[in-house]
Amino acid sequence: MTSILVVDHDPDFAELVRDGLRRRSYIVEAVHSAKEALAFLERTPIDIVVAHVHLREVSGLELVSRLRERQSEVLGIVVTSQGSLETAVEAIRAGAYDFLSKPVTLASLEVAIERAVAYQSLRREVGRLRIAVAAAQPIDTIVGDSPAIREVTSLVRKVADSTAPVLITGESGTGKELVARAIHDLSERRHHPFVAINCAALPPALLESELFGHVRGAFTDARQTRPGLFVQAGDGTLFLDEIGEMPLEMQVKLLRALQERKLRPVGGDVEVSFGARLITATNRDLETAVEEKRFRQDLFYRINVVQVAVPPLRARPGDLLTLTAHFIHKIATRTGKPIATVTDDAARKMVAYDWPGNVRELQNCVERAMALGSLNRITVDELPTKIREYREPETVTATGIPDELITLDEIERRYVRQVLIATGNNKTDAARILGIDRRSLYRRLHDGADVVPPVAD
Repeated sequence: MTSILVVDHDPDFAELVRDGLRRRSYIVEAVHSAKEALAFLERTPIDIVVAHVHLREVSGLELVSRLRERQSEVLGIVVTSQGSLETAVEAIRAGAYDFLSKPVTLASLEVAIERAVAYQSLRREVGRLRIAVAAAQPIDTIVGDSPAIREVTSLVRKVADSTAPVLITGESGTGKELVARAIHDLSERRHHPFVAINCAALPPALLESELFGHVRGAFTDARQTRPGLFVQAGDGTLFLDEIGEMPLEMQVKLLRALQERKLRPVGGDVEVSFGARLITATNRDLETAVEEKRFRQDLFYRINVVQVAVPPLRARPGDLLTLTAHFIHKIATRTGKPIATVTDDAARKMVAYDWPGNVRELQNCVERAMALGSLNRITVDELPTKIREYREPETVTATGIPDELITLDEIERRYVRQVLIATGNNKTDAARILGIDRRSLYRRLHDGADVVPPVAD
């Protein structure tokens, strides 16, 4: 059943419309200000908002725009006492579906509502068909068919057309930016820019200028006004990699921009609106960073609406040879070299290795092997020394001890890592199984970083 919110500063008009539409079996509520409307929407989803163009705090046009930012499916019908072509154009630009001039009859309003409902139904059906078609197709940027990676691709498809912020977690080299690009490419924003920046690569002052832009004369080298990446992304996607490295003072400014959907360029006096969707990524444990006051809790909740955890390569061994073949074809296409095959001995060495650098390390390994190899084959000889000589760590069991005698600390670290692999690198589940808190888990992993390959900082 269609739910409607009527917003008008005239209580008599708002309640008259509410009661009339209720008699026609719509679910209708009426409020008298933009503030009330926004508060109502925070707790109740609606399908259609009928708003007067002139409200006390903000205009009905601005209200419709804000409502659509919070619930993208909402359709706005704007009502005005003095209809004009200029106002109608402004309403459509603000995202309103329809525009009516007072006096508004219940019949004319119902016709507009019925058109909006039909449009919503059509749009939802188109969206359903798009999802069905997309689900039948592989995602080009995400390679593999293991249960762990299938879970990632399933979640990517679900969140693609959402406006919710996405936080992608995973170790360095797992392909977090590729996942972000997949979300963008499957969304309605795919015809708009995908803009990426590594937050760890820039000092705080330069990072603020890159994200928010600056005006001419804001600092010594600011010879001209330059829009920031939020604005450059337009209605596309802004990807902030390594957000866990962002300084606290910059986190405050980012949080405010995300809350207001507006930003102020460095040295500027005027705030600028932006429409880009935000996707962030980190190889850090942000929950631990929040506990240790290195990352703001309010910003964490703002960016962590949907979390996509990308598994390390060692947690998806069944994908290793598929990824190897993918990189061989990709490199051969780029370089013009023949397609190489991997010998059985080389494949066994590659499968046994634990790939601390993940997919990025595998790609580098394949590229190196193809550059050094001959006869269109990748043999053990073309593999890096650390892979050729790698010995899979042995574990202590109840029935015996390993050939290599190791310390109790090393046994603990190896067991912690095995539990992480078994839980798909879910630190919360691993900590629960081990009977420790997340901070203790983090410390046990990093106490032996020189011995044990890192597991998702």
